Amino acid sequence: MTRIGLISDTHCHFDSNVYKHFEHCDEIWHAGDIGTIEVADKLAEFKPLKAVYGNIDGQDVRKVWPKNQRFFCEKVDVWITHIGGYPGKYWPEIRQVMKINPPKLFICGHSHILKVMYDEKYGLLHMNPGAAGITGVHKVKTLLRFSIDGKEIKDLQVIEIGLRSTGI
Repeated sequence: MTRIGLISDTHCHFDSNVYKHFEHCDEIWHAGDIGTIEVADKLAEFKPLKAVYGNIDGQDVRKVWPKNQRFFCEKVDVWITHIGGYPGKYWPEIRQVMKINPPKLFICGHSHILKVMYDEKYGLLHMNPGAAGITGVHKVKTLLRFSIDGKEIKDLQVIEIGLRSTGI
């Protein structure tokens, strides 16, 4: 079993609550808009990190992290990107790939809206962890934590780590 901590849209802000909430995770996945390479480095020093760059990320982040990550975690085909949309309203380039080769777990960020939805059309689970930074439209900073056990995605938890406006 692999325990995953999922984060997105940190926008240069590193919240130390991540250490507590991802303490028992095996890996951290970041769905883009990291902000600075220092934020990614802090996460990678704590746990193995898989990440993608987002639309606000500069060359320092883009040199290290790709636009898309497609990989298997145990027996689950995972695709992480930053701007992806959601079931029924996928971004056009995402929709083209979905028609040909959908993953079993599709993860994106960008909207700052936490969403977990099952897409019946493509037979996949869609996750967006919301935003963990202090910049954006969200009111509460959020994370997701879950496990992958063989082909099964389970033990999903929504974690609130404080108000966006206060940075707490």
